[in-house]
Amino acid sequence: MITTITLNPAVDKTIEINNFSVGNVNRVTSVRLDAGGKGINVSKVIKSLGSKSRAMGILSGKSGEFIKGYLDGIQILNDFIFTQGETRTNTKVVDPINHTNTDINEAGPEASLKDLNELNDKIFNDMKSEDMIILSGSVPSNVDKKIYGEWIVRAKEKGAKTVLDADGELLKYGILSGPYLVKPNIDELEGMFNKKINGIAETVEIAKSLLEYGIIIVAVSLGSEGAIFVNKECAIYARGLKVDVKSTVGAGDSMVAALAYSIEKGLSFEETVKLAVATGAANVMTEGTKASDIKTIIELEKQVEFEYL
Repeated sequence: MITTITLNPAVDKTIEINNFSVGNVNRVTSVRLDAGGKGINVSKVIKSLGSKSRAMGILSGKSGEFIKGYLDGIQILNDFIFTQGETRTNTKVVDPINHTNTDINEAGPEASLKDLNELNDKIFNDMKSEDMIILSGSVPSNVDKKIYGEWIVRAKEKGAKTVLDADGELLKYGILSGPYLVKPNIDELEGMFNKKINGIAETVEIAKSLLEYGIIIVAVSLGSEGAIFVNKECAIYARGLKVDVKSTVGAGDSMVAALAYSIEKGLSFEETVKLAVATGAANVMTEGTKASDIKTIIELEKQVEFEYL
């Protein structure tokens, strides 16, 4: 079973505004509400790929009830802790005329030690060696940034595989614990090493250095330029696909979903690369954080170009 963890979920509110103008009155042309948060987005794409996952994390208030109802409605297994407060709303302003995407993200409620301990028990008490846990996204402001690293260690003790997609200290401490797979984007990688990374060769060099922590696969997303994939045998650069962009929100989550699916199904490294790039590209062709359909992913998969480095 693939389990996705979302400690700081959100209702994603996507509003479309033609010629969005700061400081002026803007007329909304469409509004879309989705259950969001990185782990939840991963679960939605895993379903599109034809597999199953269990979405877990922390929900609060009416917005939390909306998210649970949304997941129940699309038949994604979920088991969240409900707490005090109100799950945040993240607003995405999409301007199709000027081709801009503006994110306005709320902080979200804090999480108590009792809530975290209860969630911890839910995650790990029945974990099996064939399971996979995906740790992605931000955490409530009062939660220790070492939490993903601690959970990676505990999952490894159970023999389960771990996938990490985070930023800042969450990424740093998570990497030190040696997850099975880590997927930073280039900005997150630069932030971790506190330096500008120039070109494909340097990105590969830094990605390979992460393998020293016991990581099996490093995938670095480069936005529209594509992605780099590294394991102990080889490094592959896959070029970005040219597609009609509707929303860039969740593209990285889609790639994570494809990577987890590929590991679960035992796909080859090349097959994994093609599926990850195609799924990420398919995501930006959809509105809001809606998961793309499998037909689009399959068609894009045929167009992926890559080279060994």
